[in-house]
Amino acid sequence: MDGFGPLVDAQWLKAHADAVVIADVRWYLDGRSGREAYDRGHIGGARFVDLDTDLSGPPTADGGRHPLPSPQDFAAAMARLGIGDDAAVVAYDDVGGVIASRLWWMLDCVGGDAAVLDGGLDAWPGALQTAAPSWQPEAFNPRPWPADRFATIDEVDAARTDPESVVIDARSVERYRGEPNAIDPRFGHIPGAVSMQVGDNLHDGRLLPATEMRDRYERAGAADRRVIAYCGSGVSACHDLLALRHAGLRDGRLFVGSWSAWGGDPDRPLATA
Repeated sequence: MDGFGPLVDAQWLKAHADAVVIADVRWYLDGRSGREAYDRGHIGGARFVDLDTDLSGPPTADGGRHPLPSPQDFAAAMARLGIGDDAAVVAYDDVGGVIASRLWWMLDCVGGDAAVLDGGLDAWPGALQTAAPSWQPEAFNPRPWPADRFATIDEVDAARTDPESVVIDARSVERYRGEPNAIDPRFGHIPGAVSMQVGDNLHDGRLLPATEMRDRYERAGAADRRVIAYCGSGVSACHDLLALRHAGLRDGRLFVGSWSAWGGDPDRPLATA
């Protein structure tokens, strides 16, 4: 379809709604229920995708709060949601794609067709619906997670001092600096990492134009070096990876365990300020 991916705008989605699977991927760090938000109103035809159960495995010390599910579990979740091997998926949330980009990244990694709705729910021009749509399960074959799209904790440790690499931190500047909070296991950031909080990828809820986004990442040294992105638990870092793709730069890798794994290991160094 012309104009598809990695971003689509609301007018494009309205015109192509019957040709794509619409995925509502709302989730809240403060504990609010994404499912309840979906039930109060969602884009017509959208299916609710649960970050904690559909896009993550059980939390572990090594994998962090939102480790990848096994390929088999991910395939089963997609099949149950009616997302088949050949489906084109448009994911949205209500925070500029910061959560929805996790589904985009996962599908893209295994060769799926996916995009994020630019501007999210706030950009949708039509009325919202409360009734959940019906659909039939589809075949989605398990595919291994490609190693070249993800970084292990030891690869991150090596990259942070490698002049040919840059590690970027998608969390808020306050968390990067090490200000106390109720989320992180320790306060600070991976030494050598560059702060690239995802909120700065957005203007009025939409991603910056590609040229401005490219300038932003070039200033961080991400244009000509290998990039690894992390956040608190491997979710919002996908928004930085979406931004790199939108800017036309080389794909980065995701450190899935992110700070929940690194910060949870007392033997790993940290930096503040």
